[in-house]
Amino acid sequence: MRYAFSTLGLPGGALARSASLAAEHGYDGLELRAHPEEPLHPGSPHGDRVAGLRTVTGAGVSVLAVAGYARVAAPGEDGPVLDELRSLVRLAADLEAPYVRVFPGGGALPAIEADAHAVRRLREVAPLAARHGVRILLETHDSHRTGAAAARVLDAVGHPGAGALWDVLHTWLGGEPPTESRRLLGDHLGYLQVKDVASPRELTPLGLGAGVLPLAEAVAQAPPGGWLCWEYEKRWYPQAAGLDAQLARGREHLERLERSAAGRRQAE
Repeated sequence: MRYAFSTLGLPGGALARSASLAAEHGYDGLELRAHPEEPLHPGSPHGDRVAGLRTVTGAGVSVLAVAGYARVAAPGEDGPVLDELRSLVRLAADLEAPYVRVFPGGGALPAIEADAHAVRRLREVAPLAARHGVRILLETHDSHRTGAAAARVLDAVGHPGAGALWDVLHTWLGGEPPTESRRLLGDHLGYLQVKDVASPRELTPLGLGAGVLPLAEAVAQAPPGGWLCWEYEKRWYPQAAGLDAQLARGREHLERLERSAAGRRQAE
């Protein structure tokens, strides 16, 4: 298994520090938040992309994903969404990242309408992503928080350039057991985002294993050799403890869960 963490957990502008922390604590990659307030985003000039990739790879880690903010199921014209998707794909390709994260963002739209938007837009851009060696991952989030909802869209898209990012918090909030999420996502699954919280009403991020999320069950469903990415949302919860001091413990916890899952599989 390979491990990454999201730069969402560290102060903006800290690319070199993020890469250094990842290497120091045994993480293999970074999920880069691609918002305009960050060092790298779809509007970044070519020179910044080259320098950013050099910074990350120079530390001995890689860019797992560009975490974009396109909302593929949102109401409105397709043009701006498609432009944003294409820009994210090109950014990921420049950073040698295999994945782009996007949100559903269907809001209050009827499911059939939100699905149609997402299917149409992902189907349009998935071939471009594939040509660049990139896969666009629809995160289990907001209007499509379960594996069932994400798979409904991706089954209709039917292209390997589009897949799913499994955010364990949101499938749990949607009442979907990890075994069911994994079954439904099937070959659509790109990688898992793990995190921990105290309850459905208290979502301030905690260290892995300190909360109530079914992380053991989720990690047991991860494809062998795949990625686990710790998304620690301190940016939205400034009262949360700092991420840097928790990175070693978090990686150790994931390794324990992985070893336990492997032991159970061997015993079956």
